[in-house]
Amino acid sequence: MAKQKEVKQAQKNAVVTAKSLKFFESYINNPSPTSFEWEGQKLWLDYLKPYIDDSFIDNYGTAVGIINPNADYKVVIEAHADEISWYVNYITSDGLIYVIRNGGSDHQIAPSKRVNIHTEKGIVKAVFGWPAIHTRAGEKEEAPQLKNIFLDCGCTTKEEVEALGIHVGCVITYEDEFTILNDRYYVGRALDNRAGGFMIAEVARLLKENKKQLPFGLYIVNSVQEEIGLRGAEMIAQRIKPNVAIVTDVTHDTTTPMINKITQGDLACGKGPVLSYAPAVQTNLNKMLIKVAQEKNIPFQRQASSRSTGTDTDAFAYSNGGVPSALISLPLRYMHTTVEMVHKEDVDNVIRLIYESLLQLEVNQDFRTYK
Repeated sequence: MAKQKEVKQAQKNAVVTAKSLKFFESYINNPSPTSFEWEGQKLWLDYLKPYIDDSFIDNYGTAVGIINPNADYKVVIEAHADEISWYVNYITSDGLIYVIRNGGSDHQIAPSKRVNIHTEKGIVKAVFGWPAIHTRAGEKEEAPQLKNIFLDCGCTTKEEVEALGIHVGCVITYEDEFTILNDRYYVGRALDNRAGGFMIAEVARLLKENKKQLPFGLYIVNSVQEEIGLRGAEMIAQRIKPNVAIVTDVTHDTTTPMINKITQGDLACGKGPVLSYAPAVQTNLNKMLIKVAQEKNIPFQRQASSRSTGTDTDAFAYSNGGVPSALISLPLRYMHTTVEMVHKEDVDNVIRLIYESLLQLEVNQDFRTYK
């Protein structure tokens, strides 16, 4: 009975619609590896277009939707579109393939995973092979490492591999797909950070459907190349030259085994968006977000991010002579695996917090600490 009441209350408070969820699923299932994000960006822009006035894509693939494009004052809400992946690095004479990282791919989860190798001829299926447990008995176990994980696409010669269209530099993504666990968690690969792209698109939808008129230009930005150093955000920040930036990304749920809360903080899925403290996070903009959360009864958590946030917040904050920037993070379990998990209510609450904060944001708002 208590479980039924919990489900009914969650449904009542839900922001994400059935139509939205269908898009979210297709968006997560679509591969979007770093520097090859365009198919995912097309999906995202197609979903966003009914809710915006204009859009553009920059030279490297960052997609931007704009509300009030003629306004002088510019506010960015931003996420990143790229996912971790692999590159083909070496093909052996007997048709096996060794790889290198494209972003922060985890070599320890690779063995026995199914993958898609992206070629000009189309997708080629392959698996990360690994020696059977029987063949390792009695010997010291060798852990998966970048030097010993390999792909098997069913070929027996290098020439056969190349005939499939596979060459050094082909990008490789995992095959795992979106699902929902216990009607509570969204699960899939690349929730880091296409969940963010989904959430900022939902903010635009809510603004349109609720007929809210903003006094500034709103730039809904889905940046590329975050996983290799915030590069897409660096480029687009210089092009847009925003007055304010609110970035959303993921952060670690630290309640699962083998995570040290002393070093990683105490954060949990289901307890709300995470607001960060870091040099790049502008103090008064962050205080405004906290005030909005408190006034609108949106649960939130706090995180200290030390020298840098490690997110696109840093790129926006230190651009154009300094842009007031803040970070709203989505708690996530099992980052950079194929089973990343986020709580449905946290997704709703990140959307609500960004939406409500935009409604309170004023043109030429002075966020300086000393005036």
